[in-house]
Amino acid sequence: MRRRARAFLAALALLAPLLSLSGCGTRYATVQNRHGEELMLLGHDPVAYFTAGRPVRGDPAIKAGFRDAVYYFASEAHRRMFVAEPAKYEPQYGGFCASGAAYGIKLGSDPQAWQIHQGRLFIFGDVVGQEFWRLDPDWNIQHADAMWPETGASGHRLQSLKRAIFRVTWHKKNGELMAEWEAKHPGLAIVYDPGRWWNNYFLKYPGWRAREGWDQPALGVPGEWDDDPAVYPRRPDRRAPVPKAR
Repeated sequence: MRRRARAFLAALALLAPLLSLSGCGTRYATVQNRHGEELMLLGHDPVAYFTAGRPVRGDPAIKAGFRDAVYYFASEAHRRMFVAEPAKYEPQYGGFCASGAAYGIKLGSDPQAWQIHQGRLFIFGDVVGQEFWRLDPDWNIQHADAMWPETGASGHRLQSLKRAIFRVTWHKKNGELMAEWEAKHPGLAIVYDPGRWWNNYFLKYPGWRAREGWDQPALGVPGEWDDDPAVYPRRPDRRAPVPKAR
């Protein structure tokens, strides 16, 4: 434990310039809209996951706030449903990747990588996190729920750095999870580039890969400068597992 404490302090000392420039991060997986509001789900409608069974972009003119964040909705009816029961429709773990949340990590948020399980909406950072989470949803939820009082209280950069060094006792490495996944999906592989670690930890905001189109189609944000799909060229959608090269 002392060795890890020293490692954590050394990492903070080395990374202090980056932390001072980028801040400790956001408590929720938000981006700022043109009005300076903290927007959830890159402007996607949280109610539509339950009613339409798919991600639906919201309208910036139809919005409501909850827990220091703002949500957009596709219709006034959806806005009213949310206002009546916001906790029913909000994404779990502040909209951060539900797979990472099981380890106290707050990285990644893609409104098109999602799942409803036992009446709760879970968002993932990418297809890799979603597929790993599906290996055992209840195990992931149990640990993420237990961790959330700690995880939810801190900004995403500082919290993720902390838990990258002080790993939880049930931590599973990516290699272990990938081996489990491949055992359940023989002959298949997940082809996806999750981005660079320095972007995810320090330089970028939650949801940057989905918004900007890192190895997937760019979503942009409704009502913002990148709302026009011509701004970001559409890139090949590589979400689905593909046959493994032999």
